[in-house]
Formats: sequence, structure tokens, C-alpha cells
Amino acid sequence: MNPPFKVRRGKSSHPASERQLNRRPLKARGGVLEPTIFTIVGIVILIGFGIWQLDRRVWKENLIATMTARLDRAPANLAPRERWSSLTAAHDEFSRVAFPAEFLPGEEALVYSAGSALRPDVKGAGYFVFAPARLAGGSVVIVDRGFVPFDRKESASRAGSAPNRSVDIVGVLRWPETRGLFTPADDVKDNVWYLRDIASVAAAKHWTNIAPFYVDQEEPVPPGGWPKPGKLVVNLPNNHLQYAITWFGLALALAGVYMVWLARRLLRLR
Repeated sequence: MNPPFKVRRGKSSHPASERQLNRRPLKARGGVLEPTIFTIVGIVILIGFGIWQLDRRVWKENLIATMTARLDRAPANLAPRERWSSLTAAHDEFSRVAFPAEFLPGEEALVYSAGSALRPDVKGAGYFVFAPARLAGGSVVIVDRGFVPFDRKESASRAGSAPNRSVDIVGVLRWPETRGLFTPADDVKDNVWYLRDIASVAAAKHWTNIAPFYVDQEEPVPPGGWPKPGKLVVNLPNNHLQYAITWFGLALALAGVYMVWLARRLLRLR
């Protein structure tokens, strides 16, 4: 006798298809999550760069205002040696000073320059001539006497440039630069430096008893005209607002691209 016919309970004839349909929402959500995270992180980073540029803009505006105010003041007497240790770049750099001093004969160092952001009268490459000037008490202030072109590199080509008497120097207090990763090595043998680092220059030249700062000379102009001193002019670029707008614009563009992509993704899931 044949066994009774067994009625199979209703099951889909395509179980694999049902499993795929059930898994599709999860897969779709997984496909949205990672791009969403990356987009949020990218937008946060771009906005952070924009805010940083706005902070830089405030810093640059304050720097320009400080430099302009100090350079517009009448020169004050150079502080005595006992006060030099209390002077700082933050509070005293770009202050104008006046003092009598005598340049040490035959002593100078050449600092290469491809141009000067603060000396618009300097055209082209050349050197700034740094020389030690001795004060009445014996202390030494290194003075940037001014610019010379390449053909005036040798002191013999600048007749009358080094007076053998005390002169009244008017100039601006400056602090030494720090060496960067790409700063060329100084050519001590040829008397050429690539950084306004007065400590290194003084050590190589055996200049002693020097001030921790140097002075950019404005006056007097040597009889022969070389080296050429001059006034500093505040002409610092301030493009930080444009940079900030660029970063914010990139963040907005990234958000727009993501929203378009997300809308198309959701439409495909309907």
C-alpha cells in the first residue's frame, strides 16, 4: 500500500531569492555608512582649515598693525647694555632706535638676499652688509648697514663706505632668524651667509661682547652710497581670507556631492 500523500506546507519555491531580498537593506545600509563617515570627516577637516586661516588672518592683521605703529614712531635712544636681556622680539622688534657708534675697520659679513619684502627699494639679488659697531662702553651692536649688488661685493669697490669715526646711527631693532630645513649652508670661507644669524656670524668672525639683536640701518647714507640703507616698509601679504573661503567652499562642494550621491542611492533602493 502506497503511503498517504503528504501535503507540503507552503514554502517559497525560491528560498535563495528571499534571502537576497532580506539582506538587501542591510547591504544598502552598509554601502551608505562608510561614505557618510568619510564625508563627515572630510568636511570637518576642511572647515578646520578654514577656521585656521581666519585665525591666521587675525594674527597677520595684528602683526601688520604692530609693525606699522612701531616703525612710525620717532627713534628712541638705544637701551643700555644692562637692559638688553629684558628686550624681546615680541615686545621690541621693529622699534626704531638711535645711537652713536664706531664701525670696526675691515670687519663685515655678507648676507645673501634674493630680494626683500620689507625693502621695496631693493631690486634684484645681492647682499646685505652686516658690520660690528662699537658703543662708547665697549659693547658691540651688529648693524645691517644696507644692500649692495653683486658687483659691489668687495669692500674695496665701495670707497668711503666705512667711516673711521663715530657716527650717529638710526635704525630698527631686529632679532636673528632661525635656520630652516632648506636654508643653504653658510660659505664662511667666501664670507657669505644665507641667514641673519648674528651669533653664527660673530662666532666665525670672533666678534665678542655683542648684543642679542641687530639693527637695520636707516641713516646715515655712506658718502659713496654703498651699502645702501633704507627705511623698512610694511608690505606683508594677507590672503588668509581668500584661503579660508577656498577651504569653506571645498567643504560645501563635498557636502553637495555627497547629498547628490545619497539621493541617487536611496532612489535605487525604492
